[in-house]
Amino acid sequence: MMTFSIARLRLDSETLAIAFAAVLGLGLVFVAGFANASAVHDAAHDQRHAIAFPCH
Repeated sequence: MMTFSIARLRLDSETLAIAFAAVLGLGLVFVAGFANASAVHDAAHDQRHAIAFPCH
C-alpha cells in the first residue's frame, strides 16, 4: 500500500512539472510571437552580454 502512494505522488509531481513546462513554453512562444522583432533581438543581445557570451 505504501508503494502505491509513493508511485502516485511521483506521478502527480511529474504531471505538474510537465504541465508547468508546457504553460511556460507556450507563454514564451505567445509573448515572442506578438513582440516587435527588434525588441526580441535587443533582449537576446542584452542577455548574451549579461552572461559574458560573445555575440559580435
